[in-house]
Amino acid sequence: MEFERSRALRSLPPYLFIEIDRKKKLALAAGVDLVDLGVGDPDRPTPPPLIRALQKAAAKAAYHQYPLGSGMPAYRQAVADWFKKRFKVSLDPASEVLATIGSKEAIGHFPIAFVDPGDVVLCPDPGYPVYAAGARFVGAVPVAMPLLRKNKFLPDFGAIDKKALKRARLMWLNYPNNPTAATCDLAFFRKAVAFCRKHSIILAHDMAYSEVYEGKAKPPSVLQVEGARDIAIEFHSLSKTFNMTGWRVGFAVGKAQLVAGLAAAKGNLDSGVVSAIQEMGIAALRAPDSLAKSVRSVYARRREILVGGLKDAGFEVFPSRAAFYVWIKVPAGRSSAEFCGLLLEKAGIVATPGNGFGAAGEGYFRLTLTAPEDRLRLAVKRLSSFMAQA
Repeated sequence: MEFERSRALRSLPPYLFIEIDRKKKLALAAGVDLVDLGVGDPDRPTPPPLIRALQKAAAKAAYHQYPLGSGMPAYRQAVADWFKKRFKVSLDPASEVLATIGSKEAIGHFPIAFVDPGDVVLCPDPGYPVYAAGARFVGAVPVAMPLLRKNKFLPDFGAIDKKALKRARLMWLNYPNNPTAATCDLAFFRKAVAFCRKHSIILAHDMAYSEVYEGKAKPPSVLQVEGARDIAIEFHSLSKTFNMTGWRVGFAVGKAQLVAGLAAAKGNLDSGVVSAIQEMGIAALRAPDSLAKSVRSVYARRREILVGGLKDAGFEVFPSRAAFYVWIKVPAGRSSAEFCGLLLEKAGIVATPGNGFGAAGEGYFRLTLTAPEDRLRLAVKRLSSFMAQA
């Protein structure tokens, strides 16, 4: 007996990275030595001090039971302390902080709390596919906000369709951005907050890459803007900052009503973050600045290798010093998917086609910095040879 999947699930395209993984496995099975620059998963291990904190916590019998749904008070306090130190914003750990299982699940679950069927969810395009997927799962309509090079990959709020705007319930933003690696300043966030307040739209900011940057220009939080606390929630993850993607821990912060709504939705669907992993998160949030700085220095060296090699090979690269992605223009005459297919077939390089993140991503492809330096140098060598023969 066969059962048809739900309309919501059928409405989704194949999840981008699952499809990339399928093609990658076929190439590996054929014996290809792939340089995998497709998925943004840090290749280095979690720092030893954090592993030791986890190991110690795992021995506590009390942590073998269900964790508290909203997070341990100590974890939420550590988040509030870190946020105050990093952004100069004071949070109430009891009402404005929520522990999350990484940031992906929280982002996907958030529409359940505040979005109804037929509502519009404004999504950056290109953008993280989960924004639109979460909207579709609740019967809402994702409407793209194109991120264009001429606008430095920032959305033009004035270009949003007026009919869609009347039905808009939620807007997603993401800076530092995936996939473009673009950044924004507080002036942009002020515009975003003013726009969402004017139109009574919830502003949800995905800040998973807050600590992956170069230089002294630290990416700002939307909660630093006056009035943001009336309409905004922000999603953070420890995954990228501390090489903790496999442990699944993050947090949501912002307007108490929005945090409580997300907590209520999650309370019906999961049982919270493993307590021992929250202890690991506390250790990360209270770690010396040098720990995150050492991670950033690795990506800075890798960016220099990859971007320099791409430019020498003749590629047009969007200049950025944040996130661990490189956003590159596809050579003329090829589509994003076609070009990435050729890179896999002819050069043994796994790349992500820009249109996999939305229609406005057509004409670009994304490479990650989550590979050792020797593999990046090999990728550069292969890219140069590929372009010379193209």
